[in-house]
Amino acid sequence: MNRKILVVILLITSTTLLAQRTNSSPYSFFGIGDEFSPTTVEQSTMGGIGAAYNHYKYLNFTNPAANAYLRYTTYAFGALNNSLTVKSDGEKQDSNSTTLSYIALGFPIGQKAGFSLGIQPISSVGYSLRSNTFDVNGDLQAITLYQGEGGINRIYGSFGMKLFKNFSIGIEADYSFGNIENSITNQIDNVNLATKYKEENIVRGGAVTLGTQYQKLLKNNVYLNAGATFKLGNDLNVTGNEYLYSLTVSSSGADIPRDTISNTAIDGKYKMPLKTTLGVGFGKFDKWYVGLDYENQDAIEVLGSLSNTNASYRYENSNRLSLGGFYIPRINSISSYWDRVTYRAGVRLEKTGLAVNGSGSNTNFTSINDFGISFGLGLPLKQLSNVNLGFEYGKRGSTTNNLIEENYFNFRLSFSLSESWFIKRKID
Repeated sequence: MNRKILVVILLITSTTLLAQRTNSSPYSFFGIGDEFSPTTVEQSTMGGIGAAYNHYKYLNFTNPAANAYLRYTTYAFGALNNSLTVKSDGEKQDSNSTTLSYIALGFPIGQKAGFSLGIQPISSVGYSLRSNTFDVNGDLQAITLYQGEGGINRIYGSFGMKLFKNFSIGIEADYSFGNIENSITNQIDNVNLATKYKEENIVRGGAVTLGTQYQKLLKNNVYLNAGATFKLGNDLNVTGNEYLYSLTVSSSGADIPRDTISNTAIDGKYKMPLKTTLGVGFGKFDKWYVGLDYENQDAIEVLGSLSNTNASYRYENSNRLSLGGFYIPRINSISSYWDRVTYRAGVRLEKTGLAVNGSGSNTNFTSINDFGISFGLGLPLKQLSNVNLGFEYGKRGSTTNNLIEENYFNFRLSFSLSESWFIKRKID
């Protein structure tokens, strides 16, 4: 591939990544929005494992120590299509959204180190909900519209190296940035003016992740992998403004602001605790692999003026358990293309760390849990490149305590383009 053309593609798709609306989940209303785990499509189709996993041509967004095993320069592009069904009190609504998931580049440095960099979203906000209020006669009395958009992206640089024969270490630094806007519009019947509350938030913050991996060759060419990552505690600083004002609505549906009732500055932060991920796996080189990950993080702390607006939700300890792997029938098969395909599958059980107050009582919070099963295909192209397809079905939340249950189907697509750089040409 022409590298100049690739740079242009990266610039164009990076702009698209930052500009798009990437979510349709009502749970993106809370906090910093719907959070994403940093995984490639290959990892996602294996349940999200990554602490112990490494590969000579695939990137790993979970553990920076995995960069030490890269042997080829790899460009990675990922996209996600999310089909969502929302259920609440017997009602059901469907939605669909498509987003670019990541753009990344990784390459080896000598025989014992590697580096990768990229950009990807870490949370998104994108919802539009309408609530109707009726009087005792069943006539419409008021309409309340909840809307939100935006999200947080991160750029990162990740380095890993083999410290000893079977042991590698890694470090990753990232910078998160984004804008989030939430609004609530209330229109009462037979009243000319509506009222609107709007928050405009600017989010900024940096983080550092440390990682280690151990790989040992056992009998019959089976190897054992173990790994751990530690994302150090960091702050996401939030600034902006919140407004309360009256308005009229034009025939086209646009807001026409009238009088500002209040204008208050927002100054707060989300204090993100240490996040630990432990993993172990067994495999046979270019044949099969099975891995298990466990991730844990204490509750996110909300500080400053943000702490005055979270009566409807709170954060609690989060954890995730992932199990998955892959199988390749015969990677060098000449007679059958499907024998060279990588077949992946996994399962994920997650306590998201979000608890929502659905009853109006400040003591009645319900934890939001997420369960997903996934499978995928790695379709080989010429030389070392692959097209990766991923499919995931999952369920999040429940209808108890006046809350919402989400059933989702995710289709993921990625291109992993690998080639050799920095190799001197030989002349016979």
